[in-house]
Amino acid sequence: MTAPQITWISRDDPPEAFPDLSRALKSPNGLLAAGGDLSPERLLHAYEHAIFPWFDDRQPILWWSPDPRCVLHPTDLHISRRFRRELRKSRVRVSFNHSFSDVIAACGGPRQQHADTWITPGMIEAYNTLHRLDWAHSVEVWLEGQLVGGMYGVAIGRAFFGESMFSRLSNASKIALLALCRHLVKHDFAVLDCQVASPHLMSLGAIEMPRRKFAALLEDSCTPRIAFTDWPVEPLDTARLLHD
Repeated sequence: MTAPQITWISRDDPPEAFPDLSRALKSPNGLLAAGGDLSPERLLHAYEHAIFPWFDDRQPILWWSPDPRCVLHPTDLHISRRFRRELRKSRVRVSFNHSFSDVIAACGGPRQQHADTWITPGMIEAYNTLHRLDWAHSVEVWLEGQLVGGMYGVAIGRAFFGESMFSRLSNASKIALLALCRHLVKHDFAVLDCQVASPHLMSLGAIEMPRRKFAALLEDSCTPRIAFTDWPVEPLDTARLLHD
């Protein structure tokens, strides 16, 4: 039996050189193409069309579009009573885009269960470039001036594509997610892309959506291609998050 083939993209190919999503493999779920580069234009085109990069430093750039897709409607974020009680006692503060490079570096640090990370130096450089161009954004959680958690992703139009999060303090990444969703709701964002389902994400209100439906949602919410720049300037405390 012939092994399934994926499309190889050259660095010289145009950003729109990705194959149709129907050609993505079923196993591994969603593997669509390999190669190309991490230029801003290719990354933005990929996100707009339900594709994202995910690979480690021993592999070529791999492009994915899993089916189904894990998404969270910002209005559907589930906050438990226990978490609300903890927030009322918390002394952390939350900021946006104050320390993007530190957040992505922390997300790329080694995890206890994994020796490697998919956030390679090339990925860090590419997303720092997207941040400078107002496409990539971070949420930071601080305690007594120390960065204790956060997350980052890409915003295009009314869609936010979550990439990674980290915690050095219990619930810090969940606080970052709450702050992000509160802000996305205020600005009528249609979706927060979570890429692949996990029990943790599903417990927070995420759902699985057929890929074709997700692609159609992006066609609407990412058109026209507009960078979102209306982020809070001053840090927020947890009381503000509970009452927004």
